[in-house]
This record gives sequence, C-alpha cells and structure tokens, in this order.
Amino acid sequence: MRQLPALRTSTARCRGLCVRLPSALLLTLLTAASVPALAEEAAQPTISVSATGTAHVAPDMAVLNLAVQREAKTARKALDANNMAMAEVLATMRKAGIADRDLQTSNFNIQPRYHYPKSSSGGQRPLRIVGYVVHNGLTVRVRKLVELGAILDQSVSLGVNSGGAVTFTTDKPEPIIEQARKSAVERAIAKARTLTAAAGVKLGRILEISESSRRTPQPRPMARMESAMARDQAVPIASGENSYSVSVNVRWALIQ
Repeated sequence: MRQLPALRTSTARCRGLCVRLPSALLLTLLTAASVPALAEEAAQPTISVSATGTAHVAPDMAVLNLAVQREAKTARKALDANNMAMAEVLATMRKAGIADRDLQTSNFNIQPRYHYPKSSSGGQRPLRIVGYVVHNGLTVRVRKLVELGAILDQSVSLGVNSGGAVTFTTDKPEPIIEQARKSAVERAIAKARTLTAAAGVKLGRILEISESSRRTPQPRPMARMESAMARDQAVPIASGENSYSVSVNVRWALIQ
C-alpha cells in the first residue's frame, strides 16, 4: 500500500511521455521528408529578370507653394502686415473657386533680424536685433489648370513675395500606375523569353514576382508654351505630361 503513490506518479509520467512521443516523432518525419523537396528546389535552374514599365498622362491638377513675407521693427507689426496680406490672398483664392480643402498653411515662422556690429579694434560686438521677419507659407491645389496663370498673377499682385514653385500632378494616379505595372510585367516576360530562346531552354512556372519600386511622376515639358488664359497679364503655363514608372522582379523555373 505504501508503494501506491509512487506507482501513480510513475504511471502519470508514463502517460505524459506517451502523449509527447508521437508529436516529436511526427516532427522528425516531416523534417526528413522536406529535406529532399528543398534540395530539389534549390537545385532547380531558375532565371530572374527585372523590367520597368512607364506610362504617361497629362496632369489635371497643379500644386502651388506660395509665401508672404513681411518685415518690421517689431514682431507685432511684422505679423499684422503679414496677416493682412495673407487674408487678401486667401480671399482671392476662394473667390477664384479654390475650395477650403485645397488651401493649407504649409510653413509659418517668425525670425529676428540681427545686426552684426564690429568694434574699431576689429572685434565682434554683441548682436543687436534690428527687426523681425514673418514668413507664412500657403499650399494651393488648383484643379482647373486653365486658371493657373491668372491665379499666379493675382497672388503676386496681392503681396505674395516668396515661393512660387509649381508641381503638376494627377488627382487619381491609380489607373495610370496600373498601366505602368502591366507594362513592366510584359517587358519582363518578353525579356525572359528572349534570353531563354537564345540559351536553348524554356520558361517554366513563375516562382516569384515582386514590385521593387514606384517612382513619383516626372515632369515632361511641352514643346511650346501656352498661356493658361487668354489674358496678356496671366503667367504663361506649360503643364506637359507626367511619367509614372513601376519596376518589377520576376523569377521563373527553367525547363531544359
């Protein structure tokens, strides 16, 4: 009777061991079975090809980066002057049909203007603040390119005295990117067929395909400049085309 606890413990251990053994044995068998398959795949000849597809589209939207800078003896006066000028710019933009969602303050800062006096002995005296500069940037999305030249002209007339960078883009680039992607795959297939034909082998199944990069649209200027509007005072604008490029990498098995 005294041996019963020990017997129960031994039996419990045996039961636990009996449950674990099939799992360990199964893992060993699966590992052993997968080794030949991995070795076979590693020994299989393959070919990898990279290609880039490009699609072009005329932009339908422009992004303007404008800024108003005002300088005064005090930060308060510089800010007031800047606020007045920017308020006129925003009002004119809205009057021209620019929606609030297409107007965004991009950069605002106040910087002191320093004077660097020199002493009669040539040494440097302590810096002295002689004024303040207030910079207020504005990003504008213009969805009607025909109005872009006039908007630029009005902006300068209202006090925009910094920035002026223009970027042409596409509001919905997904369809043109899809064209570029398809072109990249077609180019990769054509290149792989040429290489295998020259080598006297055939393409097998695709083992791997990936997209390695998607570049931002690159501006392509038009051959001639056209005014955005039939106004002599409007800024001449040439929107040209944007290019979207997609690169793919494809790996095939080879049939010899």
